[in-house]
Amino acid sequence: MVERGEEVCRQVDTGMARVFELFGKRWTGMIVSVLLAGPEYFAGLRRAIPGISERMLSDRLTELSAAGLVVREVDGGPPLRVSYRLTEAGRALDPALKELGRWAETYLPDGGNCPERFRK
Repeated sequence: MVERGEEVCRQVDTGMARVFELFGKRWTGMIVSVLLAGPEYFAGLRRAIPGISERMLSDRLTELSAAGLVVREVDGGPPLRVSYRLTEAGRALDPALKELGRWAETYLPDGGNCPERFRK
């Protein structure tokens, strides 16, 4: 019989669930990755992430801002321009994203096809 404490310990950590709730959405990690290099204007972000629509980029930036990872700054014009930068919390993701990149280079060399030893 499984004790209640052991059952709870086997559940997914709520912090991990929150991370994947945000980063499990398409484009989110790529936006943060681009912003790790420094502040960027909306148009620059759009160019740096091929395939993302303006609406999706706007939605993801809004979500990242609400999560406290991105700051939206309006630059006085003319022309009026909006730039985005990572907060301290957003910049703290740098080591984790770099590690994920290294993992992908090692284990996803064929664009997502895992080596034979990892297939079940």
